[in-house]
Amino acid sequence: MPPRPGRPARNAIRRGNCSEAVDVPFAYYHRLSPARQRVYRDSDAIETIALPAGVALAATVAAIRDGLRAEDRGAVQRACQAALNALVAGFGVPAVKVRVLAQRPADDDGELHGLYEPDELRTPARITLWMRTAQRRQVVAFKSFLRTLMHEFGHHLDYEYFKLPETFHTEGFYKRESSLANALLAMLPPVAPGPGEGR
Repeated sequence: MPPRPGRPARNAIRRGNCSEAVDVPFAYYHRLSPARQRVYRDSDAIETIALPAGVALAATVAAIRDGLRAEDRGAVQRACQAALNALVAGFGVPAVKVRVLAQRPADDDGELHGLYEPDELRTPARITLWMRTAQRRQVVAFKSFLRTLMHEFGHHLDYEYFKLPETFHTEGFYKRESSLANALLAMLPPVAPGPGEGR
């Protein structure tokens, strides 16, 4: 599949020392061409996205949480794929594969949390997540992991649901990420924290 004009090959989220190494909202806006600024504004104007009707993922989201607690990479990957399968069916967008790897890669810019590779590089598109932090090699906290999954899925929705020619880290993008993650978290019944987890 030939690349779409102006469409970046990959989108990744990095964080270092609790600050994102991606451009903060609006920081790079004035360096964009007028056409790309229009795409940026279109993305920024979309501040929320609701889960599709009938999508019930409480058990699947719980399986992601429980797989992280058990440090079971295979279980986490299967649960993430089940969640994405339900979401792409609900939104009516093309499939996306997920792979969950062990330890995050890192460089001077920070740790790589997640990576989205659109379908022009492979079919179907792919999301890669890592289960452990780079420095301490600790299992990533459940809420942070789920938000990263929704962040990368948000790039997929930008291309396939909103039909944007590019996917930017705009304020609207982060609000959409939060709305999806919060909706999934709200499906979970309250549970007692596991060993070493805060309330």
